Amino acid sequence: MISFANGVVVRRMLLAGFAMACGATAPQVASQPFPNKPIRIVVGAGVSTPSDILSRVLASELSNSEKWTVIVENRPGASQVIGGTEVFKSPADGYTIFNSGLPIAAAPALQAKIPFDLLKDFQSVIQIARSYNVLVVHPSLEAKSLPDLVKLLKAQPDKLNYSSGGLGTPAHLVGELFRQQADVRAAHVPYVQFPQAITDLLNGTNHYMFITTLPVMGLIGDGKLRALAVTSPQRLPALRDVPTVAEQGYAGLTVGDWSGMMVRTETPAAIVTQLNGALNKSLQASSVKEAFARVAAEPVGGAPDVFAKQLREDVEKWGKVIATAGVKPK
Repeated sequence: MISFANGVVVRRMLLAGFAMACGATAPQVASQPFPNKPIRIVVGAGVSTPSDILSRVLASELSNSEKWTVIVENRPGASQVIGGTEVFKSPADGYTIFNSGLPIAAAPALQAKIPFDLLKDFQSVIQIARSYNVLVVHPSLEAKSLPDLVKLLKAQPDKLNYSSGGLGTPAHLVGELFRQQADVRAAHVPYVQFPQAITDLLNGTNHYMFITTLPVMGLIGDGKLRALAVTSPQRLPALRDVPTVAEQGYAGLTVGDWSGMMVRTETPAAIVTQLNGALNKSLQASSVKEAFARVAAEPVGGAPDVFAKQLREDVEKWGKVIATAGVKPK
């Protein structure tokens, strides 16, 4: 019979056994392949927005092609800062992805207090899509072209206005860029509810708007809105009769919205590479291309550093536009 005085020997044996068990299992845990649990895509926009739709299309494709479990969560608001904050507070392990768009690039110039540094605290994974805007006017306006609208605005400074879905949205940013490049004076009318911005354009409360093509295609076809220009490099297939801004002398207005995936900066490089490869593969699927086309988006893809460059350029570009407009961070 063995005696264990004061339980000291027992405790030592138990600790030694626990250490051996940990040593035996640690390599197995560390070597578990990524991913071994569900991945979250946090969308900085609401349900049924283009970013939300694109994320859900890719989540479905990743489920089919990679057998991953991918969950899409919507955290809209504050120029996508709410969604970015959710990801910033999550572990840097690749299991929480931030799907962002153009508004996040403008957020640093519009908001004085953001809990993260977009360019330092996030690692670009991939740009998944780009889309362009169409300039539409109320049919009561005499303008039949972009130069006509500029002439009208110069003749009536501060008499006309343009609408958007809020500060920092593509409609606001492109509208302000147009105002600066054309040297015209017009009021910006931001809306909390995007559909109301379109409604007030239709009833003549507002006069013009730069807007993504999808919501207004039918309205243009029915003559309820007049399309003057598209902000794409070439004419859009769905609006072949509408000239580009460059064709009408405003090449600087050739700008597009984008959707991209980011993770925390500390995320292991191997995981970023794996995510990039899987998403690039998904973007090549015919079903994904068809779904993107339905929301007037073009698949992009490419390496993480390509998207990182685009992001840096947009933060600088839109920061200057906002500063020139005299908008102070709040």
